[in-house]
Formats: sequence, C-alpha cells, structure tokens
Amino acid sequence: MDIIVLIARILFAAIFVASGIGHLTQTEAMAGYAKSVGVPAAKLSVIVSGVLMVVGSLSIILGVWGDLGSLMILVAVAPIAFLMHQFWKADGEARMNEQIQFNKTLSLAGGALALFALFALVPELGLTITGPLL
Repeated sequence: MDIIVLIARILFAAIFVASGIGHLTQTEAMAGYAKSVGVPAAKLSVIVSGVLMVVGSLSIILGVWGDLGSLMILVAVAPIAFLMHQFWKADGEARMNEQIQFNKTLSLAGGALALFALFALVPELGLTITGPLL
C-alpha cells in the first residue's frame, strides 16, 4: 500500500511543480494577467504562490513534512479560485469556462486538505523521509 500512496502523492503534486516553476519563470506575464482580473499585489502574489507550489509539492513528493507541504499547496491554491476565476462576474462562454476552472481549483484545494489529514493522521505513512511536522 505504501507504493500506492507514493504514486498518489506524485500524481497529485506533479501539477504544482510545473505550475510553480511557471509562476517563477513567467512572472511578468502571469502578474499581468493576475492584475487584469484584479488580484491585489499581482506580481508578489504570483511569486509567493509559485514558491509555495514548488516547495509544497516537493515536500509532498519526497515525504518531508508532507503535512506542511499540503498546507502550503492549500494556501497557494484556495485563493486562486476566488481571485482568478470569478465566474459570477462573467457572461456566456467565459462564465462557463471560469466556473469550470473555479470548480477544478476548489477540488485541488480539497485534495490538499485531504492529503494534509492523511499525513497528520497516519504518521507511519511509509515511503516518506520524515513524519508529520504538525
């Protein structure tokens, strides 16, 4: 079962490695878009969320304080749904697309929260470098 949990951690966290690197390598473009939809302190938000995604996802994959890494992903992702995907302000096809992205982002936040609980409740999870921090 340990290998199944490891595979699940890798599959869950892989998107955040890629997204976080994108935030950090394409900061200006992402900040421009974030600013256009009204995100406060857009450039700082892009950088902070990118760092949280990279560090949090590596923590989850490697099993180094995976509980903390899961919370980092939650903190990085949850605000994105409400700040970047405000479907209630859009019309037509844009509304539908933003609602889909909103729902996906909330789902990822829920997955991070569930993973936090798994790390916290099962300290002998297996195939981790450390146990939970919190």
